[in-house]
Amino acid sequence: MKLYKIETGNLKLDGGAMFGVVPKVIWQKLYPADENNLCNWAMRCLLVETDKHKVLIDTGMGTKQSDKFFSHYYPNGDATLESSLKENGFSPEDITDVILTHLHFDHVGGAVKYNENNELVPAFPNATYHVAKTHWELANNPNRREKASFLIENYSALEKYKQLNLIEKEEEIIPNIEIKIFNGHTIGQIIPYVKYNNTKIIFGADLFPSTAHIPMPYIMSYDTQPLVTLKDKKRFFKDAVKNNYTIFFEHDLYNECCNLIETEKGVKVNKTYTLKEFIENN
Repeated sequence: MKLYKIETGNLKLDGGAMFGVVPKVIWQKLYPADENNLCNWAMRCLLVETDKHKVLIDTGMGTKQSDKFFSHYYPNGDATLESSLKENGFSPEDITDVILTHLHFDHVGGAVKYNENNELVPAFPNATYHVAKTHWELANNPNRREKASFLIENYSALEKYKQLNLIEKEEEIIPNIEIKIFNGHTIGQIIPYVKYNNTKIIFGADLFPSTAHIPMPYIMSYDTQPLVTLKDKKRFFKDAVKNNYTIFFEHDLYNECCNLIETEKGVKVNKTYTLKEFIENN
């Protein structure tokens, strides 16, 4: 198995929305904000290459939305999904599977593109796209809280072109890639657990957007069920600390990976490291 980080660019989001009830005087020591209270966040995907599969986890927010839409999120950085794949020696046609942790625009925007006839088609023509069934149903009938994050043009083509696999239970969907479902951020968020040699690396998605979100009270205002997120984190920590799992961060601009440690004051970050360092040490 080989692992590749796939950078797709950055976006800016309001710091208060990202840290919920935690006061700015506290969270800004962990994650800086600009004069407009905006924090810069990565949209970092993970590519897992096995003997028979090339599995891309999430796709960033893509490039097909309007300039007005993008103006709300201040996209920045030189990397794109396409350039990062190419840099690592892959083309869209090589991808066999795409795991979409959930269908918010900054995770699924690169899953679909416009073709030469200005039609929406899957960006990875040979891939099966994996989405939790409960989440698919929500995205197609969104609540008012999340409606702005669900853009149907980002995922309707997956069903139209019959490249969609709806997941109904926690299981190993590809050898050495197990998915678990967490419901605090949104109903049916998939968190992939990748077995790498004798350990596991976990794709944090929006369960853990950054190292700053490890402590229990650090929960985004975007989470639709924050009390469920508390239970989600507790459930995750039970095995992650005991087994020294590594979290791979999708949104942390400054840290790619970390492991955890149990302290008298709760679970905290033990060490941070790059994906390259993780691979070299395992």
